[in-house]
Amino acid sequence: MTDNELREYWLSEQDKAHIKGWDFSYINDRYSEDETLPWDYTAIVKEYLKPTDKLLDIDTGGGELVLRLGHPYGLITVTEAYPPNVELCRKTLTPLGVTVIDTDSYNSLPFEDESFDIIINRHGEFDPPELFRLLKPGGIFITQQVGEDNDRELVELLLPGTPKPFSGLNLADQTKAFESAGFTILHSGEEYGKIKFYDVGALVWFARVIVWEFPEFSVEKCFDRLLYAHKIIRQNGFVGGRTHRYMIAAKK
Repeated sequence: MTDNELREYWLSEQDKAHIKGWDFSYINDRYSEDETLPWDYTAIVKEYLKPTDKLLDIDTGGGELVLRLGHPYGLITVTEAYPPNVELCRKTLTPLGVTVIDTDSYNSLPFEDESFDIIINRHGEFDPPELFRLLKPGGIFITQQVGEDNDRELVELLLPGTPKPFSGLNLADQTKAFESAGFTILHSGEEYGKIKFYDVGALVWFARVIVWEFPEFSVEKCFDRLLYAHKIIRQNGFVGGRTHRYMIAAKK
């Protein structure tokens, strides 16, 4: 393909960069991500979740996790801020009896003190003192997070010098934050994996969806860098980087 043909192709992928929930199926056969972790987040949640617990899922996405837990829907509350996901949750979760709250707050949530037995948060924002306020005595908070170094090699490839969007999101710093808020750490872990893209169109789609990691990315702005990525793929078969994950289970 000529440079102009590549530009048109990448622009078309840029225009298609929209998701509901957390669905990356559009690029499934064009990228790979090492999702093997030394812990099973869902299993850890189920280990601590009792049938009578009041459960809060902060930044639920499309509600995918709570639907897998098998917990009584009337005991589940979820929060979400992204409008397409809020709409999806209201269509899928509200009819089941799950309480859906539309809010982008994470340090001043609209709930009374000691409202929940267990709070979960997978790849969303949180504030340890606010979690401590919301949990009942002995309550548990469980999170799996995307760390500050996630996709950094790819960000540097397309947008050199871009600051980390969430500096301090690593196991060491977050362990200190939870202990300072009064929590006891029950379980924790940190892992780095691999992510690979086999065509630049998939990378364009990804970068437009993950806007917090690739701020102000566009085909027009980054065209020369995309051509460089295309060259790497032609030479190596892929362009890649590292994923960064950590998890914490903490008790009030």
